[in-house]
Amino acid sequence: MTQRQVVLGFSGLVVLAAIGGGLWAQHASDLPATVPAVISLAPTPLDIQVAQAPAADPVRQLPQSQADVQLSFAPLVKAVTPAVVNVYATKTEQGFQSPFASDPFFSRLFGGDMFQSRPRTSQSLGSGVIVDPKGVIITNSHVVNGADDIRIALSGGREYPVKLLLDDPKSDLAVLQIDNAGGKVFPALDFANSDALQVGDLVLAIGNPFGVGQTVTSGIVSALARTGVETGNFDYFIQTDAAINPGNSGGALVDLQGRLVGINTAIFTRSGGSVGIGFAIPANMVRTVAEAGEKGGPIVRPWFGAQLQEVTTDIADSLNIDPPHGALITEVAPDSPAAKAGLKAGDAIVKIDGIDVDAPQGFDFRFATKALGTQSDLSYVRNGQSADASVEIAAPPGASADQTAEITGNTRFAGTTVSLLSPAIAQDMNLPFDSKGVIVTRVVSGSPADRMGLQTGDIIVSIDNRQINDLGTFKSLVSTRTDGWQIVLQRGGQTIQSYISG
Repeated sequence: MTQRQVVLGFSGLVVLAAIGGGLWAQHASDLPATVPAVISLAPTPLDIQVAQAPAADPVRQLPQSQADVQLSFAPLVKAVTPAVVNVYATKTEQGFQSPFASDPFFSRLFGGDMFQSRPRTSQSLGSGVIVDPKGVIITNSHVVNGADDIRIALSGGREYPVKLLLDDPKSDLAVLQIDNAGGKVFPALDFANSDALQVGDLVLAIGNPFGVGQTVTSGIVSALARTGVETGNFDYFIQTDAAINPGNSGGALVDLQGRLVGINTAIFTRSGGSVGIGFAIPANMVRTVAEAGEKGGPIVRPWFGAQLQEVTTDIADSLNIDPPHGALITEVAPDSPAAKAGLKAGDAIVKIDGIDVDAPQGFDFRFATKALGTQSDLSYVRNGQSADASVEIAAPPGASADQTAEITGNTRFAGTTVSLLSPAIAQDMNLPFDSKGVIVTRVVSGSPADRMGLQTGDIIVSIDNRQINDLGTFKSLVSTRTDGWQIVLQRGGQTIQSYISG
């Protein structure tokens, strides 16, 4: 097959898979409400010798050696499964409204209630991991995003309502806090250093696949630094052959010391089920998001201030980098941490804090996990010569009062808040640093701007063929009464031209 088949999430999810050259999609809410029948296969007699199982030991300890591991994972499973929970998220959406709803004739003939939009409730099922004894839980953003009600169930079946502390779609992670815990101390998993993980390490995946109940599967780390899995900002995953299925989203990937090495997130599939290729978000990113959630969020990530691209074989040959690896700087923003560190376009970053940089995604991932106010040591190659630099880990410059505008009054743009496009925002949006325009940072629900179709993240480039280079020009154009506006905006990497009536 020539097309990639990737499942982008497991609950609240759309499962994408290739079947007969086409795509098949299934929502988690499409799973049957009742548990399907389980078909048992009669065992086939085998001419083998089976060792006598040892007598049951009422008190079992964690494995102390490789020989212990070969006997059973049971002690490890017993220790870690109480910290893995089931997550139930309920979302209420406005249903379809008939086009005749506002027609007086049909309203009188059939009654107004017939055409009223009725809310629709959808549910998603996933997993989560307790990472703090106070009841702090990490799960996937796609499990709880947009939910009106979120509940969790412990491995023993006890349910608790939870509140959402932080939702971070960029990393596809969310942080929850158990409500009404009454001072109870919960079992929690410690974080492992995911940078120390190696291909071939044994791991366990724990979650609630297909809603059948808590399930444990074992496997190895099949690969590291996998990219091209999701379209988020941090496309950098651990790959494992431990069976992961829909419902495992947000569940734990643990090592043989019982530490959390990753959060299970996606699978590669042709059928909608596990084929032994699963992906997990590394624990170092998970720890960063969890700490931000506990502090009340939002998460503020470091700003590097340089655009990066892959080091190809030709580029590696020209810079004397063997084997080809690293992140090539193509543009540096003025006054950014990268510029202050002396980095220039054409430099190839090959290490960050002593860890090899295999690709731009690897650098972005590791830089984003650094603590603000610290320093990061980089190794780079310039004109074939190796050099080192120390980069400040700093927050991106915030938008000042004169760079933000809220549109009110009698205009179709009322209810919109915009900010002037800065280099930091441009980098976050994967745009050149000299990009012009304003970015929509907020749209009030039900406002004229909302009804017009503007969305948060839209970049308005021009109005009536006039380039938007400053807020004064934007406010003047949208506040002027007119028959309509010719608008050019960018949304999701695409340029959209539209005419909006006044």
